[in-house]
Amino acid sequence: MKPKKQVANATMKDVAVQAKVSTATVSRALMNPDKVSQSTRNRVEQAAIEVGYLPHSLGRNAKRNESRTILVIVPDICDPFFSEIIRGIEVTAADQGYLVLIGDCAHQNQQEKTFIDLIITKQIDGMLLLGSRLPFDASLEEQRNLPPMVMANEFAPELELPTVHIDNLTAAFNAVYYLQQLGHERIACIAGPEEMPLCHYRLQGYVQALRRTGMTVDPHYIARGDFTFEAGAQALAQLLSLPVPPTAVFCHSDVMALGALSQAKRSGLRIPEDLSIMGFDDIALSQFCDPPLTTVQQPRFDIGREAMLLLLDQLHGEIVSSGSRLLDCDLIERGTTSAPGMRK
Repeated sequence: MKPKKQVANATMKDVAVQAKVSTATVSRALMNPDKVSQSTRNRVEQAAIEVGYLPHSLGRNAKRNESRTILVIVPDICDPFFSEIIRGIEVTAADQGYLVLIGDCAHQNQQEKTFIDLIITKQIDGMLLLGSRLPFDASLEEQRNLPPMVMANEFAPELELPTVHIDNLTAAFNAVYYLQQLGHERIACIAGPEEMPLCHYRLQGYVQALRRTGMTVDPHYIARGDFTFEAGAQALAQLLSLPVPPTAVFCHSDVMALGALSQAKRSGLRIPEDLSIMGFDDIALSQFCDPPLTTVQQPRFDIGREAMLLLLDQLHGEIVSSGSRLLDCDLIERGTTSAPGMRK
């Protein structure tokens, strides 16, 4: 009997090597089997079992039953921003008798296998994406054979999914314009990762606000972070080291804004007299820092609820068009912003 060639934390690439096919063929054979020959499908499924990518007892022949379970893909479960979106999802799902599974993309490198197992063994009825990417490779054609999906918070038109989010560009524009109205002329930006669509829109809002009032867009005034407290602190330290530091900072998230606030205090600055700080999201912590954070309030619970309702519509057989469903947001003025004062 041929021994099984089990691979620790097997990936789709391991299956492809074992079956002597491309990873694209593996993806089609597992998630879109009608597009490959029966012999190829058998070879791929056998290879998946041999390397440990697919549990043998849960192959493609699992009976199609409604699981009443939804998979929520979260970019980073440690980011407090997502808590209210998830609560909105769970409350709405529970009301209709659905269970919610959380998949964290940031801290588990082998989630691809887990997610595909859940899909091909029919253990989930639908998926909610809180980030801008699928947690595994799938062509647009293959996506049409996946369970119903809705995107919440982000907007990635190439995925052609129903999407619930705010107008990030306009919200950022209004936040920076507010700082301009206070009298600030040296306004910096602590932006999120360049590859995230919402960061692109928020940065465009910052740039457009500066240009609308004739201010110069100085690339040195734009620092990047990864939505962590540490990144906000490091970015502000970088900005404060400039020959002419900013008098105000617009941050792409409250978490980075709180990191910046901490760094500003360690640097001996008074907030807001020496430096105004604007956040984005209105997480719970923003109300309880010292001073409380001025920020853009996203309707996070509503984003989760509306995304789940769209997914339920699909699960109930209704046709749901792809594209944006925009929700309103508000600017919440608290204690971290004021007219620019004199530095010590």
